[in-house]
Amino acid sequence: MEVLVSVLPYVQITLAVLMTAGILLQQRGAGLGGAFGADSGFGYNTRRGGEKILFNATIIFSILFVTTSIITLIIR
Repeated sequence: MEVLVSVLPYVQITLAVLMTAGILLQQRGAGLGGAFGADSGFGYNTRRGGEKILFNATIIFSILFVTTSIITLIIR
């Protein structure tokens, strides 16, 4: 149990960095025009390829982060 308590903060830090990188790497309305609302994409945009992998990985990282946070609360 002591090993888990000592390793868990490092796991959480790693997951937080990976989750932050995943969120920042996702593009939505790329370009300066998209920042000001000039991007008039009226359709449903499907994620494909690397964008889909990055999106799903970000979801998995966030679920793992929440799970490790709950485990930290339970064991302390």
